[in-house]
Amino acid sequence: MKILVLTEKPSVAKEIARVLGCNQKQKHHYEGAKYVVTWALGHLVTLAEPEDYDAKYKTWNLEDLPILPERMKLKVMKETSQQYRAIEQLSKRGDLAELVIATDAGREGELVARWIMELIRWRKPFKRLWISSQTDQAIREGFAQLKPGTDYNRLYQAAVCRSEADWLIGLNVTRALTSKFGASLSAGRVQTPTLAMMTGREVEIRDFRSVDYWLIEAELGAFRAIWRDPKTGDTRIFDRERADALKAKLQGQSGKIQQVSQTEKQIPHPLAYDLTELQRDANRKFGFSAKTTSNVLQRLYEQYKLVTYPRTDSRYLTSDMVPTLLGRLKGAAIGPYAALAAPFIRKPLTITKRIVDDSKVSDHHAIIPTGEAISLTTLSADERRLYDLILRRFLALFSGPCRYDETKLTIEVAGEKLYASGKVVKQAGWKDVYGTVDFTDPDRDEAETDEDPSQLLPQAKEKDTVTVKNARQLSRQTKPPARYNEASLLSQMEKWGLGTPATRADIIEKLVSSDTIERQGSSLIPTGKGTQLIELASEELRSPELTARWELELERISKGKGSMDQFLSGIRKKTVELVEEVKRSSAAYKPHNLTGSVCPDCGEFLQEVKGKRGRYFVCSSRECSYKREADGQLTNHRCPQCHKKMEIHNGKAGKYFQCRPCNFVEKVDSESTGGGRRASAKMNRQLIEKFSDQTQLGNSLADKLLAAMQQKKDE
Repeated sequence: MKILVLTEKPSVAKEIARVLGCNQKQKHHYEGAKYVVTWALGHLVTLAEPEDYDAKYKTWNLEDLPILPERMKLKVMKETSQQYRAIEQLSKRGDLAELVIATDAGREGELVARWIMELIRWRKPFKRLWISSQTDQAIREGFAQLKPGTDYNRLYQAAVCRSEADWLIGLNVTRALTSKFGASLSAGRVQTPTLAMMTGREVEIRDFRSVDYWLIEAELGAFRAIWRDPKTGDTRIFDRERADALKAKLQGQSGKIQQVSQTEKQIPHPLAYDLTELQRDANRKFGFSAKTTSNVLQRLYEQYKLVTYPRTDSRYLTSDMVPTLLGRLKGAAIGPYAALAAPFIRKPLTITKRIVDDSKVSDHHAIIPTGEAISLTTLSADERRLYDLILRRFLALFSGPCRYDETKLTIEVAGEKLYASGKVVKQAGWKDVYGTVDFTDPDRDEAETDEDPSQLLPQAKEKDTVTVKNARQLSRQTKPPARYNEASLLSQMEKWGLGTPATRADIIEKLVSSDTIERQGSSLIPTGKGTQLIELASEELRSPELTARWELELERISKGKGSMDQFLSGIRKKTVELVEEVKRSSAAYKPHNLTGSVCPDCGEFLQEVKGKRGRYFVCSSRECSYKREADGQLTNHRCPQCHKKMEIHNGKAGKYFQCRPCNFVEKVDSESTGGGRRASAKMNRQLIEKFSDQTQLGNSLADKLLAAMQQKKDE
């Protein structure tokens, strides 16, 4: 008898099949002496749509809401139905006695497998493969230590609750808002409070009124000191005349150092990465979106096997991993990292509670290198940069703290108090791994940078005399709160428990694609549509506290401490309340993207909408289906300045490319548009390489594509 192994992706199936010795490649599975390995394509099964319950729901009507099926049904996704049918046929084989769930080891991975098992009516025994890396060793050890599938029933229940809650809340409120206000308005239990945080920040910025203030900085020879108010300790002076008077009072005067305090301080090494912290760091350092980081990280995990499971919310390792840490260090000690890793390899590793803590690891430990050897030249630029972050953070775990002396001086001049502070590094410690010693806090508000604590102070003692060689009056303005970027938004989502590390990037992308927020440089800014949507949505739904409570309850369910029935009952009740609130609303919606152009079919104004391939115009009337592309469609041609995709336009002198972010303009030629034969052949070759690798096309199909391309070239 054989064992059926169900993975989440074809690439994972290929690797597991190779390790298990399944050398017979079929269209929808791999087979060997003991195992049959097949794959999903992400979700093959999903919750049924409203029209699957009743045909009347094909039309969105406010009076039909809320839609609350007594029992939620499942359906096969049309786009991937062939793969589902193949798994269904495999499940009927008499020689398959057991199934191993080998989908991603997490809540969503469990849901992918269990829904397939439910529809194919799998009633035979099943077990769970739970591994944190895709290396050959991890796969072998995982199959040697398979866990009973029923151990993860609670995780499956939590996944079902999450999915049904999103369906009930998101679908009903979205239909209610769209039907009530005649516009495509999408809402949900996570995306709405996330959007509300951004619109709230915009209100703060809009209402902010900048105020002038002044600082008094004194040059005292080799160092600088700043004046502070003796009553409040504030460095800011909001009265220009007072600032002028203080400057004149201090200029050229001598004073004495009243107090010298010197304290040795230390900064412990940072914790290992979880997904959210890695996304934040990659956004700060490289400008990566959260989605980009997730995608690159997934390749490092699956394709190259260089890092452990990415979708983790833990920043600690487990005690059973300690014996593997030295091997991981040795495996990663290649190229530029060899010299950095050498000191740690030569001596016993220092393992502390900041590295290993079983109590702070739930499903998966922190993201660290697997120790797999690889030539770094095989990685793309983005892959290498992200791997560099993970590897250096791993090395930092075993480094000592950064030690420094912090010196503070209190100086009296002409009856006024001046203060100076500075740091002197004694031992760089873990900062050596990064090559710099920087005391800048990446989360510090720019408005708080009036003082420079990193200056070097001379040796000084109490009662030493100093002279103000120059008193400067520095003009400043109070600053509004900064707009959210992806790093700061991820921090807020994590703080409020909005989504999970695995879903936060998709939530941000969903807000962008629904035209409720947009990227402007590194900032995320609500659109007019997003601002109005929050005004129309229920105050309770846009509150992060409600969603945070739901996420906490899902976590309790996954640990066997919460009730699935109670949770879903509460969600259904809340759905009714939210829909009724929309029905009672007397608010109005005004499309933010109306143009002056009129629809040629019905005479209503056209709306300008952003799509994946650029902008297009649609009729503002929901009864009219008129749609046309706008001038300025997005192309794959990259801007030579900012490297973003450029739009193509028709001008008096012919076609030209324009980059919207930086406004760079470039004339179109045949090769840059893909019109030239050479560019077209190159594109074909890239497609063949891409699909041959990622979707496991048979050699025969790849050969046919190559032959067709060669024939076209010969012609």
